[in-house]
Amino acid sequence: MFNKVILVGNLTRDPEIRYLQSGLAISNAGIATNRSWTDKNTNEKKEEIMFIDIVFFGRTAEIANQYLKKGKKVLVEGRLKLEQWNDQHGNKKSKHVVSVESLQMLGPKNTNSEYQQQQQPAQQQSQQQENIFNIDDDVIPFLSEVKYV
Repeated sequence: MFNKVILVGNLTRDPEIRYLQSGLAISNAGIATNRSWTDKNTNEKKEEIMFIDIVFFGRTAEIANQYLKKGKKVLVEGRLKLEQWNDQHGNKKSKHVVSVESLQMLGPKNTNSEYQQQQQPAQQQSQQQENIFNIDDDVIPFLSEVKYV
């Protein structure tokens, strides 16, 4: 049998990470995907939105928790898994989730404004260091004598 799921969509919530006693990281999140089509009978444009729970494991869970936020576009590959449990009234409940085996972050690299604010001082310092070496050749008298190999 073949069980493979590939989804592209936006996260509906920030990943929530927890660790098992064994130390394995597990992170839960949700993804929204959509599909648009035109109804052949009415020529009306229609859209279907699906909300799907996804689960990351191990290092992928830690990466997801660190870099992914609600609204981030991702491509996930994995397998469909059925989770079953009993609610507080003893009723059997179940849902399908995608157990993620591969993650690709899509869209702009840094959409998080907090991250961009942290990077600005480092970029300014880098530019200042570059400006140190922006000196005209005329200012350094011996530069014309230097041979480049």
